[in-house]
Amino acid sequence: MIGLIDYGAGNIGNVGRALKRLGRESVVLDSPDDPCSGVLEALFLPGVGSFPSAMASLVSRGWSSFISEWVRMDRPLVGICLGMQILCEGSTEGGRSEGLGVFQGIVDKLSGTRKLPHVGWNILEWVVPFPGDMEPTPGLDCFYFVHSYGIPPARDTVATTTVDNACFTSVAKRGRTIGFQFHPERSGFRGLRLLSHTMEELGV
Repeated sequence: MIGLIDYGAGNIGNVGRALKRLGRESVVLDSPDDPCSGVLEALFLPGVGSFPSAMASLVSRGWSSFISEWVRMDRPLVGICLGMQILCEGSTEGGRSEGLGVFQGIVDKLSGTRKLPHVGWNILEWVVPFPGDMEPTPGLDCFYFVHSYGIPPARDTVATTTVDNACFTSVAKRGRTIGFQFHPERSGFRGLRLLSHTMEELGV
């Protein structure tokens, strides 16, 4: 069973449907106290919107401490878009906000782009092989992005993406926590394939 964290800022429906297409059972969790929380194989932290409000919602609902303990125990966790950003050390969006500190780096507004938000299909450049046969394949590495803020390449970067003169981390990994700046659940066959490989990589 895979838990989808609902904190009022997630793309829950699309993620659940993508997992269903992969034959994975998921459940939406409103609270860390949900009875299903004790039988989960993995957690997904989706997200759209602003960093400060999302972080405040996680804290108020008790999710921040739950996620921190989950990571400390090295259990599988996947952050998507804003969910990945929340797993970083902090963000400058709307003033400085603290994140959960799983990934190294501060989320900042993309600089060097002709327009924001960065919306549409873009490619990944793998820094390290990840996972299985997901190394670059011409014409197949496009994923769907919607964001104005990003994380500079750092210690936990697995893949980067460039738009105009801005280069940011598009995939991060530390232990059994993986983050995607893009939306694999909205990226067609390639996105589903990446999610499938991710589950294998995390041992789920």
